[in-house]
Amino acid sequence: MNILVYRYGSICEPDVIQAFQSLGLTVLEETTEITTKKLSSADRLKLVEAVLEKEQLLFVFSINFYPVLAEICHIYKTRYLCWTVDSPVPELFSKSVCRDTNHLFLFDRAQYQFFAPYNPGHIHYLPLASCTRRFDRATASISAAQRKSYSTDISFVGSLYSEKNPLHQIKGLPDSAKGYIDALTEAALKVYGYNPIESAVTDELAAAVKACDPDFYHLEDPVVNPDRYITAHSYIGMQAAETERIHTLNTLARHFPVDLFTRSDTRSLKNVHVHGSVESLTEMPRIFHLSKINLNMTIKPIQTGLPLRVFDILGCGGFLMTNYQAELQEYFEIGVDLEAYSSLDELADKCAYYLSHEEERKQIALNGYRKVCEHHTYPHRIKAMLEALLS
Repeated sequence: MNILVYRYGSICEPDVIQAFQSLGLTVLEETTEITTKKLSSADRLKLVEAVLEKEQLLFVFSINFYPVLAEICHIYKTRYLCWTVDSPVPELFSKSVCRDTNHLFLFDRAQYQFFAPYNPGHIHYLPLASCTRRFDRATASISAAQRKSYSTDISFVGSLYSEKNPLHQIKGLPDSAKGYIDALTEAALKVYGYNPIESAVTDELAAAVKACDPDFYHLEDPVVNPDRYITAHSYIGMQAAETERIHTLNTLARHFPVDLFTRSDTRSLKNVHVHGSVESLTEMPRIFHLSKINLNMTIKPIQTGLPLRVFDILGCGGFLMTNYQAELQEYFEIGVDLEAYSSLDELADKCAYYLSHEEERKQIALNGYRKVCEHHTYPHRIKAMLEALLS
């Protein structure tokens, strides 16, 4: 049975493809968007239509949601599957989300609960996964030089969101709106496991942000007005992520050696050992494997779910220290498979403890690795996805 995977270059795509293949599916790939980043919706439609015209497909699949793929699949009466790995995904507000040929899998339960009523039975909850076999190959071939470079006490691999915060670019926002946004940001950072931002965003604040940014996400005919959601998650949520990551790293660096691997602007950091970005498929797994403590700081737009970094660190056999998330204990046991914190004071205390308790730290890392191998790999998730089609 043939399926088409529409690719844009997500780190997850090769692992998803291998999982489909492991279950006996023949995978065709549309890869134009990996190298041609400014494709229009019309271009995407033509690319996929060309395949649908000549192939009998079980379904079309993409990472994250493409309204145009939902539309072309509906026309050809072919199922369209997607799996979100990011949040927010404003494209989910498109009326295309309602097509009966869709089966959309959302990794954040809060995201799922918000959108599921718009297409009951066709929108599903599915957490993310780890590719332990690929990680095993990367960590089995660590050179002496790499071991020296990547053996750190506390490390973080990822963006500081300074380049992803659109509030840095927009002009003309009223001082009252700026003050309210700053207050919401500070309030959100005091709470772990809950995001209070969206409920506090007013229609007036959303209108002010929208009026100042010509690139504010726009849909002609959404299932529901997305402006408050987009203001909360694509704007204030990005500012909260930037503020939290800088503050957390600076706080830890006052007490411990902290290494950061990023391409972001790091001028706001103090005493953090800054490295450049690393290759995601080879270098990043080795850092996760060799660091004594790997940090995860979940961005606020991921409201309840677990980001990919959680599964990746554990799948590399790394020790994970993550902020608390509502879904965390559904899949892992805190203090057994990983560690979690609900305040910066708790984070600092736990870092101090685990840096001085090596055997306990290593056992927790091993437990977490075994847990993802047994329950949270891509074949586990893709099997669940296919079972949902038959239910």
